[in-house]
Amino acid sequence: METKLAGIAKAAKMRPNEKFTSLAHLISEETIKQCHREMSTNKAAGVDELTKTQYEENLETNVTELIKRMKRQAYKPQPVRRVYIPKPGTDKKRPLGIPAYEDKLVQSALAKILNAIYEQDFLECSFGFRPKRSCHDALKVLNNIVNKRRINYVVDTDIKGFFDNVDHEWLMKFLGHRIADPNMLRIIARFLKAGIIDAGIEYDTPQGTPQGGVCSPILGNIYLHYALDLWFEKIVRRNCKGMSYMVRYADDTVFCFQHEEDAKKFYTQLIPRLAKFNLEIAEDKTRIISLGKDNDKDDASGSNNSNSFDFLGFTHYIGKDKNNKKRVQLKTSKKKYRSSLLKVKEWIKQNRTTPIKDFMKMLTIKLQGYIRYYGVTYNHNAVSNFLDEVKRLLYKWLNRRSQKKSFDWNKFNLFLRKYPIPRPKTYVTIYDLGKGSSYLL
Repeated sequence: METKLAGIAKAAKMRPNEKFTSLAHLISEETIKQCHREMSTNKAAGVDELTKTQYEENLETNVTELIKRMKRQAYKPQPVRRVYIPKPGTDKKRPLGIPAYEDKLVQSALAKILNAIYEQDFLECSFGFRPKRSCHDALKVLNNIVNKRRINYVVDTDIKGFFDNVDHEWLMKFLGHRIADPNMLRIIARFLKAGIIDAGIEYDTPQGTPQGGVCSPILGNIYLHYALDLWFEKIVRRNCKGMSYMVRYADDTVFCFQHEEDAKKFYTQLIPRLAKFNLEIAEDKTRIISLGKDNDKDDASGSNNSNSFDFLGFTHYIGKDKNNKKRVQLKTSKKKYRSSLLKVKEWIKQNRTTPIKDFMKMLTIKLQGYIRYYGVTYNHNAVSNFLDEVKRLLYKWLNRRSQKKSFDWNKFNLFLRKYPIPRPKTYVTIYDLGKGSSYLL
């Protein structure tokens, strides 16, 4: 499979206008078994209530029967089970779609094939859910743009319910630019039309691709590649009077401009452009921001919303470096700070009766993950404050393990010597350019 995918990737790169006419055969028994081996064991089950362990009990027969159905075009994806994930700190919930286990395997194979083709087409400004491209890579490129380029204005956009509003007809047209295999297109179309099960009731899916689906990220990237990326690169940038750039991570996008005139013109064009593809911006979350680099007033705290914006969990604001020179810096956004703290609080409350050695080991792993993401240049103080808040939560809830108070602060500090929590550390240097740096050349 890997050799064949490498061949497809090479052909896609060398012949950017070529349409692939024979792809579905790549979804073979060996490919499905490979996808099964790569599947996490702790994934939630779909409407079939089937887990990886259960599927594996009769793996050979299950895979053979699946491929037989696909070859005679009898394979039909089951409806996606819809669940709602709470958003910490709010009453809102995020909908997720969980496919049946067999459908996860087929989607995983589809994603491998689509990635092999479209990785050659995607632009350098796109980062989300792409191989060897991370949030930190997007942040590094954005940092370089707003600090080293003559950028003075940012259009911070929010596409309303992107994954729920992907237009199936447009998506199939976009796929048709590169894929001419009717069997492959039929499988994708069936996934899009499979429907959802919500609270036991089945609903049709005339539009959208559910968040949680294995191939939804690549389908979303393909959609925005044609609807947004190419338009900005080929039309918008060429008609700007000054410099202009975009950085996109999935449907979260920041547009950067040298001149206010270009930013305002782009904003007015963006709304009808997205509407053409059944998308719309959340106008209360989309705005033009003047970075205010030439403003004499300082706001190194990042609290001035007029010249700060959020991207990938970080607030970008005007501060001063060690040479007293103004530059855009980062810190954990208030929204993410609060939601992360609330998650830790809930976890401590629910697990505080766990044996203390195991409890502290699990908490350390969670905190280490937080620090590795938010431990970037400029953000040491925010991470340090977060860990201090966690200590206070830990003190409060460990003292509620029993009716008798377990600690005073002296004993708690001795406890932390035995079970230390991670220290704040800068893991990522934002100055180092990541993937996509050739976009700036």
